[in-house]
Amino acid sequence: MNYIDQTINFVKKELEGAETGHDWFHIQRVYNNALNLLKTEEANEQVVVLGALLHDIADSKFHNGNETIGPKKAMEFMTSIDIIDEVKDHVVKIIENISFKGGNFNKTFHSKELDIVQDADRLDAIGAIGIARTFNYGGYKNNGLYDPEIQPKLKMTKEEYKNHKGTTINHFYEKLLLLKDLMNTETGKKIAENRHQYMEGFLEQFYNEWEGKA
Repeated sequence: MNYIDQTINFVKKELEGAETGHDWFHIQRVYNNALNLLKTEEANEQVVVLGALLHDIADSKFHNGNETIGPKKAMEFMTSIDIIDEVKDHVVKIIENISFKGGNFNKTFHSKELDIVQDADRLDAIGAIGIARTFNYGGYKNNGLYDPEIQPKLKMTKEEYKNHKGTTINHFYEKLLLLKDLMNTETGKKIAENRHQYMEGFLEQFYNEWEGKA
């Protein structure tokens, strides 16, 4: 069994029963996005593949904010299948630096491979699937759907973002609508533009229905 199949089997087992916006199917979509971006970007394919498959192996939001569990699990797994140290270290750095974290998080590591995996992950956070995932997670956290009296909270620090509990509609302004301008790759930017427009159309329809205009 090659390293890709071994990793897929590991991730499927680890994420069994996960919240459906951050489950194996999310990983699969990110993986497919990354493969698509690799067609137009020069990068180490093994690093990108492992980074995409392992980036959410233990998302901190489901582990009381602990950001060390994911990198540790990924490192232990990669060691178990004899991935070379250079690749393992690179993948761990991707996991440590991929998250949005309020949009004000300064990455301490930069690479083309991180750019690709980050774009692949962010593409799954916008568009039709992004909308579905947002409402799914909002329901999972029992967040309010929308409240006109509660304004979006912008420019949050990493800690504020991690602990913030707002409405699901506000999350569009606090994260989703910001991602288009944070894409790293040219292909990612083009795909994000289309998905961004879809979200804007959804919000326009949502407000019209909320006010009884449509």
